[in-house]
Amino acid sequence: MSKVNICLDIGGTKILGAIFNQEGEIVFRLKKKTKAKDGAQNVEDTIISVVNEMVAAYGITLDDVDAISAGAPGVINQETGVVLFAPNLPWENYQIKRILEERFQTPFFIGNDVNLGTLGEWKHGVAKGLQQVVGFFIGTGMGGGLILDGKLYTGYDCKGAEFGHMILNPEGPLCNCGQRGCLEAFSSKIGMADYIRQQIRRGRKTMMEEAVAEGVFKSKQMKAAYDEKDAVMLEAIDRSCLYLAIAAGNMVNTFSPEMVVFGGGVMEALGDVFLEKILRKVDAYCLPSIRSTVRFERAELNDDSILYGALALIEEHKNREGEIK
Repeated sequence: MSKVNICLDIGGTKILGAIFNQEGEIVFRLKKKTKAKDGAQNVEDTIISVVNEMVAAYGITLDDVDAISAGAPGVINQETGVVLFAPNLPWENYQIKRILEERFQTPFFIGNDVNLGTLGEWKHGVAKGLQQVVGFFIGTGMGGGLILDGKLYTGYDCKGAEFGHMILNPEGPLCNCGQRGCLEAFSSKIGMADYIRQQIRRGRKTMMEEAVAEGVFKSKQMKAAYDEKDAVMLEAIDRSCLYLAIAAGNMVNTFSPEMVVFGGGVMEALGDVFLEKILRKVDAYCLPSIRSTVRFERAELNDDSILYGALALIEEHKNREGEIK
């Protein structure tokens, strides 16, 4: 049997695993709950169990695995494989590369999940073959990714492309990062849920009341409310798209990309609606001469963008070093 690669999308609520064959096709999948609240050791044990269960179910051994790669939220040094900080996982200065390579005796690579989502769309998705790409991934939070001159840009110490924390209104809503008026505080599911709760406190009725009572709503609940033309949900969506248009316009004027890609769970659930609303407003925030050469697209790989980005990380190491080490 030809060697395979194992790729992981590690999140605060779930871990997605996939086995890729040598043709870059997903041949096996597995999903498990992360249970991050149970501590770092539990997350580590869950990652190990996802890999072991996939290997066993697919009928191979770890000797048949070329490399393992993962995307995860937070500030991650791609070169050293150290998670400096992860907001939704119990990791700080976490030596995940060393730990998993010792456990599996297989090369392991890791990067920020949204950086890898953008990388995945560039290498295997809608932005394939381009040189300048901006990515916005809208989910529970808000992340960004940037391809400059045909290379993933991560900034000094791998802390770059935090588009979700560009400040669009210094007197705006408080963000979880401690600043006010961040894109994430307006346009993510967190931001939309906060807006809905604010309207409920003002006495307005919405079918989203129960969905936001204990935190962030599920994407399918947002879709159902949109389909029912729930006024408060529609306002939250319009507000989200307005600030995404402003943010995208800023990125267009700054980088003159060939494409701006929108991905993440929100786009997967309601992508055409979001993209159309963004496109109706974005021209007001772009220089016309730059806007004329930019395409705005939905992510093509949907929930697999990060998995394909993790695969691209393996491919980059292999191309750079001649073999995976």
